[in-house]
This record gives sequence, structure tokens and C-alpha cells, in this order.
Amino acid sequence: MVRRSIRVRGDDAASVAALTRRFGRIRDDLGVPAAFPGPVVDAAAEAAATAGAGGGRADLRDVPFATVDPVGSTDLDQAMALSRRDGGGWHVDYAIADVPAFLVPCGLVDAEARRRGQTLYAPDRRTPLHPEVLSEDAASLLPDVDRPAFVWRFDLAADGAVEHLDLVRAVVRSRARLDYGQVQTAADAHPDAGATPDDEVAALAVLLREIGTARQAQERARGGASLPLPEQDVVAQDGRYRVVLRPALPSEDWNAQLSLMTGMAAADLMLRAGVGLLRTLPAPEAHAVQRYRRQVAALGVPWARDEPYGEFLRRLDRDVPAHLAAMHEAGALFRGAGYTPFDGTEPPVRTHAAVAAPYAHVTAPLRRLVDRFGLLVSHAVASGGEVPGWVREALPALPEAMAASDRLSGELERRCVDVVEAAVLADRVGQVFDAVAVDVGKDGASGKVQLLDPAVLVRAQGALTVGTALKVRLDAVDVEAGSVRVVPVG
Repeated sequence: MVRRSIRVRGDDAASVAALTRRFGRIRDDLGVPAAFPGPVVDAAAEAAATAGAGGGRADLRDVPFATVDPVGSTDLDQAMALSRRDGGGWHVDYAIADVPAFLVPCGLVDAEARRRGQTLYAPDRRTPLHPEVLSEDAASLLPDVDRPAFVWRFDLAADGAVEHLDLVRAVVRSRARLDYGQVQTAADAHPDAGATPDDEVAALAVLLREIGTARQAQERARGGASLPLPEQDVVAQDGRYRVVLRPALPSEDWNAQLSLMTGMAAADLMLRAGVGLLRTLPAPEAHAVQRYRRQVAALGVPWARDEPYGEFLRRLDRDVPAHLAAMHEAGALFRGAGYTPFDGTEPPVRTHAAVAAPYAHVTAPLRRLVDRFGLLVSHAVASGGEVPGWVREALPALPEAMAASDRLSGELERRCVDVVEAAVLADRVGQVFDAVAVDVGKDGASGKVQLLDPAVLVRAQGALTVGTALKVRLDAVDVEAGSVRVVPVG
């Protein structure tokens, strides 16, 4: 599932509060977990105080790790240390929070995490997978403190291909907590290839750009497709709302390539050992691609009939509003993802269509349940040990646990998006908009139309012909219900 990032901001505190209350009611309606039960919090606090690095770990505290995340993040799953290799290529140390070090198998915190499945996101807040004493403190790769981690150690060739991999459990100490904007600014200040700035942030930014772009070339070569969805800022001002799309920075894409590389390496380890849990995704169905082509046409973005969707997405310009909207609507092409467990038999499905390779989730254990198990399988295989029995026993049940969590996450997102879009249109009832019909309902008397400005997909009443440009009148908006009604005119 591709998650949209929506934030509500603005000077109109009353309008912000009105949306926030609505998001809260949606959570209540859906049964989104609230506070953690007291015994779970107590167990997490005890683990935070008594668990941790432990013995038998590699000491990698001298490695200059740094984290790169959105501004203000404290649940830090990943840290990186990058360097050039003599003779060309790079070395990547990629540390992932060692959440299993803090959780007793089948204990209170583990059981609650299995019930929740993942961190849930709404425009006003997130509902974490683990108690904050772990996810934002003891298990998080915060700077200037010792932390247990799984460290993936990659040697990359000059074209970005993985030449060698090692995976160790270690104790690490991050030097800095950076955000994407800082890294992007530092990279932009040193545009020359092969630059070697003295400043540590700039040096990391330059190396991340080199490695990220090399891995992007690898992605293109194998036929992969990335979707860096823009963030949606809902700006409340003077009793009105408007949507501002913020494109992902290139630094976010470079960082994502390290995660993809690690997930592919994990899948390779699992497949070689005959045990694990893959993240799989079918190729988009023809009708989904055709529907998306109609939306793209409605936005006025050229797309050649013979151009694969991955190449089309790759060339979209983040600085063009219509292209940003096209990125936003492309999420439908990435639906149908699931998890495929296997143990001793060949998995029936091996490939993630967007990655264009076998792939496993292992880089976000603070925020996603399955990653913890994937890390334990990967480390056992890489170190020549046995996969713990309780991990093997858990694998078959994880897909349904994650599917239930994904359904809840998707419904939470959908209903929040509906409310946001209704709020944006609330003061425009009676106005006429240019639109394009992109879907027709089975009844033939309704469907969906893409408004051109604002770029909102809404349900329309009346006979529609797919792909036809038309004008629609906004007849009614109910922000509380998150509903919008438009009808064709003329």
C-alpha cells in the first residue's frame, strides 16, 4: 500500500481544530487503537531499562552513523555511514534499529504489536506500533547514545551493484540526526561529481547522492518503478481550506534506494535459505493502467502509448503542479501488495512488480511488525545460524495480521482524504468546474470525474462517457461525512 502524507496547518486555529476533531471521530469510528494498556507500557518501560546492546555484539560505535528523516522525527529506524572504496564504488553501513533486543517473544509488548500491525498515520497524529518509551527513545537510533542495531554492510561497485554483503548485530552510536532538507541543501551546495567536502553533513549528502543515483540507474535497468508521492498540506486560512502539494526531495529518493537495496538483499538471503517472508506485488491490471491514463490525460500530462508506466512516473517533473497531481493519483497502480511466507518450499510468488525483483520488509521495525521477523531471519541466514523456532512459527500468521492492519490504515487514509477534499470544496457549492470522466459506475448513471482545479477526484451523478471532458456543478458538500456531490452541466 502506498501511503499518502497529509498535514493540516495554517493560521486559522478554529478551522484546524474543526478538521482535527473530525479526524478523531474517524479514528473512533474505525476502532483505531488509542493509548497502550498499562501493563504493556510497564513492560516496555522495564525492557527499555534492562534490555539493549547486551554482549556478543560487534562494536561499531566508531563508525560515523547519521540518521536522515523528516523534520522532528524521533522514531528513527535507520542510520547510515557512507564512504568511497579505493578503486571505485562505495561502502555502505546501514544500521536498522534492533527492536527484537527489547521484546520478549510472545510477551505483552510483542502481543500488542501483533495486534496493531503497524504505525497508523492521520493528518493530525500517528498511532504508534510500540510504546513511545521504545519507539521514540530506547530502541530509536537517536544521536549520541549507544543503541543495538542490525548493521547491513554493503560493498558496491562503481555502477551501484552489490558486490559483497555482511549482516551483523552490533552496538552503534549515531553522530547526528539530519532531515531531508538539510541533506538536500548540502548536496545542492556541492554539485560536482566526486566532490569531497570537509563538512560532515555535506560529505554524507554528496555520497548519498552518488549512491542513490547509481541505485536509481540499477532500478531503471531492471524495469522497476518508484512513486515518491507528494505531501499534501491542507492550509486553513480565513475559514477556508486549500491543498498545497509538496514534492518529495531528491534526497528522499536517494535515501529510499538504500532501503530498497537492503530489502532486496534480505529477500535474496531468505530465498537461498528457503525460509522467510517476501513482500510481493502483482503487475498493475490493464484496467487500472487505463484508468490512470485517463486521469493523466485529464491533467494534461503527455504519456506516449508505448511508454511503460515506470518510465512515465520517473520523468514526471516535481515542479509542475499537474505532474505532482499525476504522481498523487498513481497510487492505484501499486495496489494488491501482500506478504508471502515460505519455509522449506518454493514461494508461489517471488517478485515485487514495482521493485522488479524479490523484496522483503526489514528496514522499519519500529513502525511495521513484519520487519522485526524479517531481520531475525536475515541475520540467522547471514550468520549461518538457525532461524529461531518462534520466528518460524509466526511467519504463516503474519500476512493476515498485516493485511488487517493495512485495511485499517487504508480506510483511515481514505476517510481522512474524503474529509480533506470536502473541506477544500466546502465554500464553492454552486460553482462549475472543468473535469474529465475517468470511471463509470455499473449502474451507468454515476461515476467518477477528475476536477482539473483543484485536482480532486469526486463522484458524479449522471450519465458519463469515460475520457470525455465536461463541466460539472458542485451541488452539495458535507464535510462531516466527507462527501461531495457534483452533476454534469451543459
